[in-house]
Amino acid sequence: MEIKPSTTIRKDYNGFSKYCHEIDEPVILTRNGEADLVVMSHETYRRKEARIKLQSKLLVAEKQIAEGSQLLDDEEVIGKMRRKINASKED
Repeated sequence: MEIKPSTTIRKDYNGFSKYCHEIDEPVILTRNGEADLVVMSHETYRRKEARIKLQSKLLVAEKQIAEGSQLLDDEEVIGKMRRKINASKED
């Protein structure tokens, strides 16, 4: 993770924003030499959130498998996905 002083964002917001988009990872801003804030581009944030949601769903699935829950076959899964996609197109 990159570390920058808080003055970086105050002196040149546009440059700092461009930098965050280019490195595509969180940047730690320091204040008086101590870590204060973590800043990232919106795209990076959305990808991190999606990854966390996916990991959560995978943990639930692993638990269900360990408990012996019945699994869906591929045709059932694809059918559910298609119905969700079609429903979202109608909204």
